[in-house]
Amino acid sequence: MKCPTCGCDADRVVDSRNSKEGKAIRRRRECLHCARRFTTYEYIESSPVTIVKNDGRREPFTREKLLEGLVTACKKRPVSTQQLQQLVDSIESQLQSLAEPEVTSQTVGHIAMLALREIDEVAYVRFASVYRKFKEAKEFLSELKVMSKEDAPAITQRDLLSFSNN
Repeated sequence: MKCPTCGCDADRVVDSRNSKEGKAIRRRRECLHCARRFTTYEYIESSPVTIVKNDGRREPFTREKLLEGLVTACKKRPVSTQQLQQLVDSIESQLQSLAEPEVTSQTVGHIAMLALREIDEVAYVRFASVYRKFKEAKEFLSELKVMSKEDAPAITQRDLLSFSNN
């Protein structure tokens, strides 16, 4: 590991701890050349997930793009940035647990919708309107009626697999 101050690659680990709920290791290091201390994080390298878009294009999954869509849906709503970060972490974990190299954008949208429904119903309807491409007010009303009649369905691993294969 190169020292960010002097660029020397000789260092020693002063302290190691689990971080980010056990998903990373935080290491405090000391440069043997200039004695400056710096922190590094080690993560498990996961295989990249490719998102298959509606038009057939493929692009790598990016947390930032998903987070941007969720932030837009939650604009002026009582949803914290921390909640959204946790939601993106959860969605990313679910996608990784599918162990599929390619996942449809519909799968990602469906998972995000179900999770948003549990956090904030207005944000859920906003997200659903974009995800399902609502064109008329009737579609909003229909979705609201469905929401008022049923509880949010729990999504299972089998549901994800069958949904991603469609």
